[in-house]
Amino acid sequence: MSEPVLIETIDGVATVTLNRPESYNSLNLLAKLLLLDGLRAIADDPEVRAVVLTGAGKGFCVGQDLAEIEPDRSAKERFSTVAEHYTPIARLLAEMNKPVIAAVNGPAAGAGLSLAVAGDFRIASERASFTTAFTGIALSPDTGMSWQLPRLVGVAKATELLMLSPTLKADEALAIGLVNQVVSPDELLPAARSLATRLAAGPTLAYGMVRELLRFAADHDLAETLAKEHELIERAGDTQDHLGAVDAFLNKRKPEFTGR
Repeated sequence: MSEPVLIETIDGVATVTLNRPESYNSLNLLAKLLLLDGLRAIADDPEVRAVVLTGAGKGFCVGQDLAEIEPDRSAKERFSTVAEHYTPIARLLAEMNKPVIAAVNGPAAGAGLSLAVAGDFRIASERASFTTAFTGIALSPDTGMSWQLPRLVGVAKATELLMLSPTLKADEALAIGLVNQVVSPDELLPAARSLATRLAAGPTLAYGMVRELLRFAADHDLAETLAKEHELIERAGDTQDHLGAVDAFLNKRKPEFTGR
């Protein structure tokens, strides 16, 4: 049996592939454990400077493997996986100190869509589709979707997507700002890896601070956010990347960033 999560790191880019194509990469217990452990390792690895998340076969990820749900168990038991697996996975994707790109190759549904919106960029294949799915089985959203989705598409559209759960094609997702780019299936991974390679060669500490500031600003007022900006720009100003970039500018050279 093949591993349900594959991780390959080349030139500072970690590509994480959900690998249960027979079930459109639904997440069973082993897949969740391997994904969580893999993301923790990536977050702690200084050699990884950007991340691509994608799915094998025809699907990106359709969320929880419902075949593992045991209806005779209590809701508290059945949904303990949210706190144990989905919540830390969502936090790692959103909060690790390096950029994350979702390369959405096919259907992204339920927690699978949550994984896609947790990253910084979403590149979609023309064959991709998107649905929140939760209310279709009488559930409320998890894996950070209720926090991420309104910040991408606005509260009104997020309410529509979460309550009515329509299935959006790739071009419809692009039109509402849910994805950044739509490409042909053959171009999907090359496009995602090209962007990841560009990001990996950039000032990754500064990228991490951008991620931190955007999260902070979402829940704090202007005065608090201005203070946070001051704190982080002072921290950025002490990095080798910043000092080297200033020197390169003054000497008319292209800067080289090392993430230090």
